[in-house]
Amino acid sequence: MEFAPEIEELVDVETDLGQGDIKDLIVHNDDHNTFDHVINTLIKVCKHEVHQAEQCTYIIHFKGKCAVKKGSFRELKPMKEGINDAGISATIE
Repeated sequence: MEFAPEIEELVDVETDLGQGDIKDLIVHNDDHNTFDHVINTLIKVCKHEVHQAEQCTYIIHFKGKCAVKKGSFRELKPMKEGINDAGISATIE
C-alpha cells in the first residue's frame, strides 16, 4: 500500500481574515445631533469607553470629522451602518 506524501499549505492569514487593507471609520459633524447622542452611539456601536467617546465627539465638533475606529472594511461596515442608523453621518475611508 502506497501513501501520498503530506502536503503543507501555507495560508496568508491576514488576507484570509480580510484585514489586509486597514481603513478608518470617520464620523462627520452635523448641526442636528446632540453631544450626548453621538457619545452614546460611539459607546454602543464602537464599544468606546466614555472618555474616548467624549474626546472623539469634541474632535468631530471642532474639526468637522474624526476617525473613531481603525480596521478592515469587513469589521467597520456594521459599525458604520449602526452609526448611520442612529442618524449620524459616517464613512469608511
